Amino acid sequence: MHGSNPSTGQTPLLAIVGPTASGKSSLAIQLAQNFNGELICADSRTIYKSMNIGTAKPSLQDQEAIPHHLLDVVEPGQAFSAAEFQKQAQVAISDIQSRGALPILVGGTGLYIDSILYDYSFKQGRAAQPDSELANLAVEQLQARAEELGIALNHSDWHNPRRLIRAIETHGQPATKNELRPNTLIIGLSVDPAELEARIVTRVHQMVDAGFQQEVEELLKHHKFDSEAMTGIGYRSFAAVATGQLTQQQAIDQTIQDTKRYAKRQMTWFKRDKNINWVHNSTEVQALVAEFLA
Repeated sequence: MHGSNPSTGQTPLLAIVGPTASGKSSLAIQLAQNFNGELICADSRTIYKSMNIGTAKPSLQDQEAIPHHLLDVVEPGQAFSAAEFQKQAQVAISDIQSRGALPILVGGTGLYIDSILYDYSFKQGRAAQPDSELANLAVEQLQARAEELGIALNHSDWHNPRRLIRAIETHGQPATKNELRPNTLIIGLSVDPAELEARIVTRVHQMVDAGFQQEVEELLKHHKFDSEAMTGIGYRSFAAVATGQLTQQQAIDQTIQDTKRYAKRQMTWFKRDKNINWVHNSTEVQALVAEFLA
């Protein structure tokens, strides 16, 4: 049983963050087993149903071992915003705490995580008229401009010109950020860059072996090549194999490159947060969590 901290009135929340393929999910499951926790997945891809292999969704075995929240929330191709994530995650946190369990927020979508940790107030309504100069730029030029400004977006937004323009216009401030939520511990998984690259390569090959091509072809029966569902890393590359535009090897290489770039953008996002406790192994983590909950 995890009671609320009398000094804050807030019940404890644990967050596990880090780049893709850093081992967040397995660490979070281990912590959930040791500290009576349930997981809330903060990932802009695993919210989609039928997209399991390419999003590295937790296995059914893992999902049966530990309750997972906010997986398989919407159909592929449906839009799902960070504001919507925030709303549903807050409900899940209260639900988990009402059972006396520890909510563990885990994932790599920075905006989703920060919406909870820093209680973002999302702006309502449409953006002002886009800057006409931006509207004429190609996606690659918009991405370069966003990188200059240090703006980190999730993968689908990174490939969406409208959202890139919106982020550039607001200097990447989509919402008002408040103070860190009281009684919260944020743990960041730090992995040596060379090791992370090797893990990414391994993961992409494992996805292919697990039937990623078939998953993409199944999705293409219901969703267009340029739909929201196909913007996830790897999905468009493997869709191009199905339509004969790429060989499977080219799709593998492209997916590895895109994943490496995404991991760099994730680290850019997380490194700006001085409240993250960076750790290198699970022993360090166990000690930190035990101390936090004591």
